[in-house]
Amino acid sequence: MRIEQLADALRGPGEWADLTVSDIEEMVTSASKRRHEIQGVRIRALYGHSLPMKIAKNPTSPPAVLFHGTSPQAWPQISAAGLLPMGRQYVHLSPDVDMAAAVGSRKTQVPVILRIDGEAAHAAGVTFYEGNDKVWLADAVPPEFITIDS
Repeated sequence: MRIEQLADALRGPGEWADLTVSDIEEMVTSASKRRHEIQGVRIRALYGHSLPMKIAKNPTSPPAVLFHGTSPQAWPQISAAGLLPMGRQYVHLSPDVDMAAAVGSRKTQVPVILRIDGEAAHAAGVTFYEGNDKVWLADAVPPEFITIDS
């Protein structure tokens, strides 16, 4: 979508009446989590949770180890079936334990941190994509590459 179209759609009476393209550019560049990108005069979501079609990503080699935070109740299903995107387009993985714990804390007070053997999974044909500097993506991760982080 063109940034100007987005600004036009968001403008209206009230708080955003004076919204400019520069305001949107500032939001994208200063966000604590990189969820959008601007290319020229266009803006797009990097993940596309709510889009009906999958956002195409370029496959790349992942870090040797990745992490995923989840609830203790989810572990039996994950240990049997692996990590699946569920309602998302991709499985979201973290490059560090702290990020995985923060994500897992959205689901439960004491999250289970899963360790993903990115190197072995990639060697076995699991496709990974870099979402941004704090998020790695995969179509799915089979259970043989997942353990509970100790």
